[in-house]
Amino acid sequence: MTPIRKISLGPSGVATERFADGGVRVRSTTTLGPYPTKITDRLVHFAKTAPDRVLIGQRDEAGEWRRMTYAEMLDRVRRIGEALLARPLSPERPIAILSGADLDHCVLALAAMHVGIPVAPISPPYSLVSTDFGKLKHVLGLLTPGLIFASDGAAFATAIDAAAPADAEIVVRANPAKNRRSTLFESLLATTPTRAVDAAAAEITGDKIAKILFTSGSTGMPKGVINTQRMYTANQQMQIDMLPTLREQPPVVVDWMPWNHTFAHSDFGNVLYNGGSYYIDDGRPVPGRFERTVRNLRDIKPNYYFNVPKAYEFLIPFLRADRELRRGFFENMLMMFYAAAGLPQFIWDALDALALETVGERVPMITGLGMTETAPFMLCANWPDGFAGLVGVPAPGVDFKLAPVERKFEARMKGPSMTPGYWRQPDLTAKAYDEEGYFKTGKGIVFDGRIAEDFKLLTGTWVSVGPLKTKIVLHFAPYVRDVVMTGADRDEVGALFFADGEACRALCPDLPKAAPELEVLRHPNVGARFAELLTELAKEATGSANRVTRGMLLEAPPSIDKHEMTDKGSINARALLDARKDIVAELYAEKPSARVILARIDEKVT
Repeated sequence: MTPIRKISLGPSGVATERFADGGVRVRSTTTLGPYPTKITDRLVHFAKTAPDRVLIGQRDEAGEWRRMTYAEMLDRVRRIGEALLARPLSPERPIAILSGADLDHCVLALAAMHVGIPVAPISPPYSLVSTDFGKLKHVLGLLTPGLIFASDGAAFATAIDAAAPADAEIVVRANPAKNRRSTLFESLLATTPTRAVDAAAAEITGDKIAKILFTSGSTGMPKGVINTQRMYTANQQMQIDMLPTLREQPPVVVDWMPWNHTFAHSDFGNVLYNGGSYYIDDGRPVPGRFERTVRNLRDIKPNYYFNVPKAYEFLIPFLRADRELRRGFFENMLMMFYAAAGLPQFIWDALDALALETVGERVPMITGLGMTETAPFMLCANWPDGFAGLVGVPAPGVDFKLAPVERKFEARMKGPSMTPGYWRQPDLTAKAYDEEGYFKTGKGIVFDGRIAEDFKLLTGTWVSVGPLKTKIVLHFAPYVRDVVMTGADRDEVGALFFADGEACRALCPDLPKAAPELEVLRHPNVGARFAELLTELAKEATGSANRVTRGMLLEAPPSIDKHEMTDKGSINARALLDARKDIVAELYAEKPSARVILARIDEKVT
C-alpha cells in the first residue's frame, strides 16, 4: 500500500435496520456534536479570538489581493445589519442578490443572516446570460424581495428593468442604473451600529430562515429551498464530526463555485465555522478561464481543496507540466474533496500519482452525497483509501433510509440539516416527503445517477444512465465533455455528444487554426474517430442496456433559457431531450442522415 498523508478522520460506524420490503434504515453510531444557533455566532467568536486572521480575499481590478479580517468583517456586518433593520425587510420581503461572489456580497449576506433577514443569492446567468429573463422573473416573483443587490448596476440594468419589482430598493456597489433609483452600498456601510443589531441577533432561533437557495427541478423552473439557521450550523458540525481535521487545521480554501449553489454555500460555511480563510477564485473549469485558477493556486497554496470532478480534470495537465505548481499544490494539502458528480477513477489515479511523485505520499480524497435540501452534507466516505463510486455513510444526526423504488433504492433522510420545504410552493413541499416524513432525494445508490434519468427500451429493458454516461465519457476522452443518453421507448440506446472542440481540432490537421468549431465538428476525421470509438464501446457491451449503437455531435451548446443547463454547468437531460426532439428523431430515423454516427456491428443482443 502506498503511503498516504495522515489527517484526523472521525468514526464512520453505523447501525442498520432492515425491513420486509427490502428497505434499509441506517444511522451513525456517533452523536452529533453541539452547534451554535446561527452561523454568524462563529464570526463573533473569531472576531474576538483571532481578529486579525483573514476571513476572505478577492483580487481587485489591478489583480492584487484585497483581504478582509474577521474583525473587519464583523464591523461591516454590524453596520449593514443596522441599515437593514431600518428598512421594511422580513421573511416576506427578503434580500435578493443578483451578482456573484465578491466581498460586498459576503458582507451583505452575513449581515442579513445576523439580524434575521433571509437572503437569496440568485444565479448570475439568469440576469447576464438569459435573453428572456424567464427564470429571473419566476424567482423574484416567488421571493417578492424588499431589497435587490447587484455589484455593478450597469451590468444588471437590463435584468433589473425586466424583472425587479417596482417597490424593491436597488442597491449597487458601483454604476447605478439610469432607469432605476439606486442606493450605493457605501451608504449602508456608513451606518453607525446600535444595540438594535445585538438585540436582533439575540432573538434568532434555529428555525429562522437564513437563506433561500434556488435549484432547478425536472420542470426546469427554479425551486426555492428554505435553508434555516439550524440547517447551516448543524451541517457544519456534521462535517467536523466526520472530518475533525477541519477544526484542528482551519481551512485555507480557493473556491470558484457560484455562491447561489449549495456546494459553495457549504464551503464558505466550513471556512467560517472553523476560523479559516476563503479566497474567491475568479477562474472556472472551462477553456480559457482555468488559467486564472492556476494563478490563484500559485499564490494561496490551499490546505483543503473542495471542487467538482471537472475541475480536477482541468487541473491535472497543469500539474503535470509545472513542477513548481505541483509542489505548491501538494505540499500543504491535507485533503481533497469532490462532490456534485462521480469522479472518474482515472482522474483519482492521476492525482495520486502526481502527489506520490511530488511529496512522496498520496493526499486523501474524500467525497460524499448531498443536495441543496440537505444543506448539503448527508453522506460522507471519510476513509483515506477510497475509490471512485463511493458515497459513504450517514453523518451524525442523519436518519437515513433506503427505500425500494423500481429497481433501485432511493436515498431518503431526516435530520436537523433537512429543509422544512420549498418557499411558497406547498404543493412541491408535500410531494417531497414520504408518509414517514423522510425527504425523497430522487437519488439512487451508488452514484448511479438520478432515478428519473433512467429509462426503458422498447423491449422493457431498463437502462441505468449514470454508470453508462461515466463509461462513455471515459472511453471517448478527451473528445467528449458531456453526453446525454437516448433510447426511451426505442429499440437501441443512443448518445448525444457535447464534444471538446479543441481536442477534436487535433484530429483535423488540414484545417486552419482559426477554423470555427462548427467546421471542426463536421470534419470527416472527427466523425470517423467517433465511429471508431463507438464501435469499440459497442463490442464491449454485455447486453442491449449498455450497448450504444448510434450517436450525434450536438452543435448548439446547452441553453439556460430552455432549462438545458444549470449555472454550475450540469446538463438537465430531460429538459434537453424535450427541447431537441427533432435531433432525437433524426438520430433514430429509418434512413440516418450524414450527421448520425453508427457503430459498425452486426450481431444483435437482448
